[in-house]
Amino acid sequence: MSAEDRQSADTQEGNTSLTRRDVLKGFAVTTAAAVSAGMSAQALAADQASSATEVKNPYGGGPNTGITLPPYYRPTPSVANANTFFPGMEELGDDEMRISFIGSSPVPPTRAQAGTAIMVELGNGKRFFFDLGPGCFRNIVALQVPMQMVNDIFITHLHIDHYGELPYIYGFSAWAGRWKPLRVHGPSGRTPKDGIKAMIEGMKAMTHWHTDSFNLFPIGDGYEVEVNEFDYRDDNGICYDKDGVVIRHWRRIHGKDGASAYRLDWNGLSFVWTGDGRPDANTVKYAKGVDVFVTELQPDTMNVQTLKFGMPVEVLTPTVDVAHTVHYATGYMFKQVQPRLAMATHLAYDEELVPEMVAGVRTHWGGLFQFGAPDGVVVNVTKKAIWTRRAALPESTNFVRPSAKEAKELFDISLTKTTVDFPNPRHAVLTDIEDPATRALEIDAKKYYPPGVYRKPNPVFPKGFKIDIKKMVKDKIVQRIKSVFGADE
Repeated sequence: MSAEDRQSADTQEGNTSLTRRDVLKGFAVTTAAAVSAGMSAQALAADQASSATEVKNPYGGGPNTGITLPPYYRPTPSVANANTFFPGMEELGDDEMRISFIGSSPVPPTRAQAGTAIMVELGNGKRFFFDLGPGCFRNIVALQVPMQMVNDIFITHLHIDHYGELPYIYGFSAWAGRWKPLRVHGPSGRTPKDGIKAMIEGMKAMTHWHTDSFNLFPIGDGYEVEVNEFDYRDDNGICYDKDGVVIRHWRRIHGKDGASAYRLDWNGLSFVWTGDGRPDANTVKYAKGVDVFVTELQPDTMNVQTLKFGMPVEVLTPTVDVAHTVHYATGYMFKQVQPRLAMATHLAYDEELVPEMVAGVRTHWGGLFQFGAPDGVVVNVTKKAIWTRRAALPESTNFVRPSAKEAKELFDISLTKTTVDFPNPRHAVLTDIEDPATRALEIDAKKYYPPGVYRKPNPVFPKGFKIDIKKMVKDKIVQRIKSVFGADE
């Protein structure tokens, strides 16, 4: 092999700016210098071998300590079970934040991963949702969050994998008792039709048949939407400032104008969700030093993904290179931002690729790192501690009632107002929206009710219906007394 051929082969094999010949030259120069300084070649070789294999624990662990993590990685005061989060069994501390990954997949949603969505709960009782990907509502229900309390939804951008569950929640939560407008926040776009306001108007049009039919029931203003559309170009602008909670936004590089990241600050605690996008200077600048930094991760393994998806590498690679963050870049972003906890979500949690994803992140980042996937990862945060667990998400669950505090917010109950006044339906009779000839085709209920249990159908919700909370409490007390002392006492 000629000298030119050897040099070409060395360069192709290493695929770096340093060839094998360069390395050998450097070693020879270093050896000569060491020998002239009195160090033997054997001692030098041993020293270099030791340096190459030495592993340093970034958290300061010493001999015989095993793997250590930062001293602040420990359960927060409200954590009842260090291993598992059981929904409804822990009361969040007053000075605490809880982050739940209720969806973590870009495409496709799976049994283990719904479309990307993150829920943030604060010790002051506030709850926020960042993106609302397809299928995430099942995890919201499993986490025992009342349907009526899914509100203040912040959408990063209008790819459907980030808001696909919104029409479902919009369509049913008003029927369940959310009689006040839904609150949705999101960026403007390059033109008015590219912003979140236009998307919401389109959603209203798309769901018209559904919402009009449900107006046979008490809905109130539940099908109204308060849309907070902010200027996507207003980098680090404030899009929410209430009850001590400040949420800021900045633009992201995602192939089309109108993609944003969010940072939430409250009570000295902070959280960032970047949404989708390429690694960018804005995120480094505005997320610096955040407590929990969450970004996306797309492993740069398109040659493997094409075997899985059956799509050409030529389609997959540009998709990532236009709009997403490869695993090496995820680690690089972590290093620039320097969060207390770095997290990655919006990824297919393929077990065979997890080691490669971690290896890519660790190329740059040596700090605390966790995956926000698969669904059900829960993070508790205080100023002194951070703790991560998986939630026990039941296969079988149902809607949970709003708490007393939530009911006050929903129905404006107070010490002086103890009645819940149900809104009158907009359609008082079926004939408003259904042809009597169609209704006449209905089978008589007497034909299918068993003898002795017949109940005449009552399809019309009564006008002026109300619930007296004071009377309900009194009746409950009376029933309790009777159960203890007997019905005749």
